[in-house]
Amino acid sequence: MDWARQINIKNPAEIAIMREAGRINATVLATVREHLKPGVSTAELDAAAEDVLKKYGAVSPFKGYGYPPFPNSITVSINEELVHGIPSATRKLKEGDIVSIDCGTFFEGYVADSAFSAGVGEISPKASKLLDVTEQALYAGIAKMRSGNRTGDVSEAIQKYVEGNGFHVTREYTGHGVGRQMHEGPQVPNYGTAGTGMLLRPGVVIALEPMVLIGTHKTKVSKDKWTVVSADGSLTAHFEHSIAVTEGDPLILTIL
Repeated sequence: MDWARQINIKNPAEIAIMREAGRINATVLATVREHLKPGVSTAELDAAAEDVLKKYGAVSPFKGYGYPPFPNSITVSINEELVHGIPSATRKLKEGDIVSIDCGTFFEGYVADSAFSAGVGEISPKASKLLDVTEQALYAGIAKMRSGNRTGDVSEAIQKYVEGNGFHVTREYTGHGVGRQMHEGPQVPNYGTAGTGMLLRPGVVIALEPMVLIGTHKTKVSKDKWTVVSADGSLTAHFEHSIAVTEGDPLILTIL
């Protein structure tokens, strides 16, 4: 993608629609979270998400995306799986798993995109710290999503928080603009240098998504050509919100 040509500034009416898409997206994720129990298959999580999307007249931009076409409405990534895990009727959750759920919502011509990671039952202290650090890194990035800052300010804030806590950010996968398309400009890595990158101004909407690994920043893609895993098999986590830059505070679109 030519990221520089794909930067679309949204007007207040467009952001209002994206806020509604974001509420639906948050409702989907809240519903899926309720199903995170031992013995539940990842296909059941996908079915629960689709039920909510249908209720609100929305669809997932994930389904049919890419090549090979992604087959489901959400991604479900477990433990060493960082992102893009494919739901399956035979893959069932176990006590102690970390599960990352990513969902997009296409509603009235606009996309909202968000993700969360959570434990299934009781998880280890290390896994619990990983979840906390990844989520707080997202909010460190959001705090920099202000008019007059640059994308590098956002990236550096995420990287510093994660690495300051002894973990790693992926280099291959990034945050991105979102709007009429699921992936627009600008590209926003989870590492960078303050004062660099695109200038943020009102109407810029970005899906920030720290993707954090315990043992290494390196990843590899599984044989299914979608699921991204940590190169050393260590635990991973992923949190994401779609954020609009305003004249004042950052506006989180993907919350209830």
